[in-house]
Amino acid sequence: MQTLPSLQIGQHIARYPIIQGGMGIRISGANLAAAVANAGGIGIISAVGLGINSPYFDITQPNARLRREEFFAANRLALIDEINKARELSPNGIIGVNVMVAAKDYETLVRTAAEQGVNLIISGAGLPLQLPEYTAEYPEVALVPIVSTTRAAKIMCRKWERQYKRLPDAFVVENPNTAGGHLGAKYEELDDVALEPEQVIPELVNYLHHELGQPIPVIAAGGVWDHADIVRMLELGASGVQIGTRFITTDECDADPRYKEFHLHAQPEDVVVIKSPVGLPGRALRNPFVEKAMSGSAPLEKGCLLNCLHVCRFRDTGESYCIVRALDKAARGDVENGLVFSGSNAGRADRIMPVAELMAELVQL
Repeated sequence: MQTLPSLQIGQHIARYPIIQGGMGIRISGANLAAAVANAGGIGIISAVGLGINSPYFDITQPNARLRREEFFAANRLALIDEINKARELSPNGIIGVNVMVAAKDYETLVRTAAEQGVNLIISGAGLPLQLPEYTAEYPEVALVPIVSTTRAAKIMCRKWERQYKRLPDAFVVENPNTAGGHLGAKYEELDDVALEPEQVIPELVNYLHHELGQPIPVIAAGGVWDHADIVRMLELGASGVQIGTRFITTDECDADPRYKEFHLHAQPEDVVVIKSPVGLPGRALRNPFVEKAMSGSAPLEKGCLLNCLHVCRFRDTGESYCIVRALDKAARGDVENGLVFSGSNAGRADRIMPVAELMAELVQL
């Protein structure tokens, strides 16, 4: 048995090198983030689309402009609620927020998270080139971009250092061949061995630690399931791991119980890659909705109601489906007609357990 090291990101030191992945919409909220933080890891709230299922928003608002303005306002207020709740549940834990660059209210959500005192902000679904600008008044907030390649990390470092005189506090390196949800690769790049952690992690660590001369932590994400996986990533040079799918089948996961049960009873062959309206591939579990989406006959709503993303084929061309509403349906328990994102390890869970028990298993206490 190998004892796991602590993980320092910026000013914040976690007892264990485990970050719980940000999963939207309301899969990883305050309850899950706080439980992970209390167990010695880093808990992450996903900021995406929190307003859609909140008391601050009425999707039936007939005025399109007001409805969209209200949605962004609701996202902000709902994020404040989640952060406050997480801090009440975990007064001393490390709590972060995951914010997508692709969201139109990205800047507002980042600024809100920093103002509310989160410990770190993880940002992907695009390169967060302006993240330091939005958090300049809160230097204690650690900034962690998500990348899939060393090339992307180099772009981030050069841009941030030149324009903001700072570097990222860590990098999450996502393996698109195993990660769940939206994937940071083109369809034709999936299964490319050049994107595997055995290739990317040592290369990125060498660049950061030796070429750049900065011991910036690298966090391995995608396909991490158990203690052995964590040890393997650390041996490659990673300072920690990010785990998403494994935390879905926990008592504290914020999703509806039917969502957790759907993951629990999934089989490995149920994991598929689908086209998302945002123009990226996404890894999900097969269900009637996904079958329709893969066949090109996904149920179409009457039109875009939210206008929430910079790139959206549903809004712009009427193709596909509303990604936010599809994810929200699933999170609220409609696992037949919603989109259930998942990593490649779906089907390996044998029961729903408390986060504290899972963390103890992961670190092999």
